Amino acid sequence: MPCDSEALTRRTEVRSREDSSFDLTRGVVMLFAVACGASVANVYFSQPLLVTIGHDLAMSPALIGSVVTLTHVGYGLGLFFLVPLGDVIDRRRLVVAQLLLLVLALAVVATAPTAAVLLTGLAATGLLAVVTQTLVAFAASLAPAARRGRVVGLVTSGVVIGILLARTASGLMADLAGWRSVYFASATLTALLALILYRVLPRHSAAPPTSLRYGQLLRSTVTLFARERLLRLRALFGLLVFAAFSTLWSSVALPLSEAPYFLSHSAIGALGLVGVVGALAATVAGRLNDRGLSRRTTGIALALLAASWVPLAFTRSSLWALVVGVILLDLAVQAVHVTNQTLIYALHPEAGSRLIGGYMVFYSIGSATGAIAATSLYTVAGWRAVCALGAAFSCFGLALWAFTRHDTQDSPPIGPTDRPLKAS
Repeated sequence: MPCDSEALTRRTEVRSREDSSFDLTRGVVMLFAVACGASVANVYFSQPLLVTIGHDLAMSPALIGSVVTLTHVGYGLGLFFLVPLGDVIDRRRLVVAQLLLLVLALAVVATAPTAAVLLTGLAATGLLAVVTQTLVAFAASLAPAARRGRVVGLVTSGVVIGILLARTASGLMADLAGWRSVYFASATLTALLALILYRVLPRHSAAPPTSLRYGQLLRSTVTLFARERLLRLRALFGLLVFAAFSTLWSSVALPLSEAPYFLSHSAIGALGLVGVVGALAATVAGRLNDRGLSRRTTGIALALLAASWVPLAFTRSSLWALVVGVILLDLAVQAVHVTNQTLIYALHPEAGSRLIGGYMVFYSIGSATGAIAATSLYTVAGWRAVCALGAAFSCFGLALWAFTRHDTQDSPPIGPTDRPLKAS
């Protein structure tokens, strides 16, 4: 059903004025970052706990493998079916509601008496953890256009830290108090964040900037991809860089647990601390985007991503080479990711949740592709083959940038760009 474009524009302008009246201080941005990191970490907590959980609940090896799969499937579904709601529902209420439901899902996991209950709870946890992307879109909507890149960069740094430290934190807590303590602690932290965000975040008293019904909302997400070439291009960049990211992080534990290192799970998990350095790239990339250097930032980052696989290939002979490779890879991936999100949000700020949710579906596809391909390849061809796979994803991304860099004007705007998005 077509929507009246003048009314749509008025509603968008009202919401924009309300957003601009809110004082988005650095402290509030850091609160967004903490909430994003804490939420997304729930997707990754289970990875170092699989053996322990399996023994506790008498799960078969095949069933244990479904723990991670179901969590990620839930997350992927949430990206498409829940994140777009941020464009039609007051975002503060949506965030708080999702966080409170996430508390319930985490409580189910923490108290699960059987494998069936556990898997149900983990699927729900993945589904609701997409509140991370709702928060990213919310932060972008509150930021002035001239600072949007920096704000998105800071918030994304929280996501990066949450992903990389989740495995380390869950492993240490499980050693101290058992695997269930991880989910009890996360449920407590999530409830606390829900209360703080409810008190801090602004509420939109005006009508949302779109009157689409839910089915129309989902269809319009697909329509956005059909209409916006930049969105398609940036989604493809996202798929490739996260395929490379997942290629490393899903398989690096394998060579480190074998000769000559024989590292413990805790020591391997500590590698995530090195990857946190990559979070620095998120803030730097955000500043570069605000200066209109998105295209150059993307090219340099993709070149670094391709180069990172050279030291990573020498992991078996040098841990220092691994450290250098991890830092380069994480810096590159986060620089591209922040650039992508900043650019696509600027296309249609009134459809920010749909844009970011749809983009993140490609992120999930890339992550799953990299993980499946890397672990399968390692068993038949070893670590060097895994590095060749990661380099192939990276070089493909760099080649795509080289062929398209003159075709698309992808520098973010200096001021607001609220172009009305007509309903289809």
